[in-house]
Amino acid sequence: MNDAAQIARRAAQAYRLGPTDDPATQLGPLVNANQFKRVQALIQTGIDEGARLVTGGTGRPDGIGKGYYARPTVFADVTPEMTIAHEEIFGPVLSMIPYDSEEQAIEIANGTDYGLAAYVQSADVARARKVGRALRAGGVHLNYPPADFGAPFGGYKRSGNGREWGEAGLREYLETKALVGYGVD
Repeated sequence: MNDAAQIARRAAQAYRLGPTDDPATQLGPLVNANQFKRVQALIQTGIDEGARLVTGGTGRPDGIGKGYYARPTVFADVTPEMTIAHEEIFGPVLSMIPYDSEEQAIEIANGTDYGLAAYVQSADVARARKVGRALRAGGVHLNYPPADFGAPFGGYKRSGNGREWGEAGLREYLETKALVGYGVD
């Protein structure tokens, strides 16, 4: 197992799952039964399509017998053609796709039908900004910053139109009028 997969495995296994009203909880349940079933099906699809399961998998986490809790799951050796590489899973699933160059990484990231958010990690902030500018996502998070509710939130492509939060989100509530015609100043 490569270093990145080992780091991701340890991080996933360290999550403290539990009820959302418990301050020690880091990861609560999925929103409802339909989303739980969808996430479980996508995890099984990843396995069936040949992605390497590093940790997690289908079913509820050990010790949790009810609720819509999903096991934090990490896949390695994912290819861009696999379903888990190009679907918005909205569950605790990480799909690790290897790449050989920065350009290839950007091409892979932009090669999906979705673009809600992207994350860039780099010790070189200028390089992270360069990559971030090239990504087709509504929000690009550099070096995993805390949530900024003053920044606009929304996606590109099939991840939706429109924005919430910040000034851009407020514009969604405005009524805009255009007067169009000849002789109108």
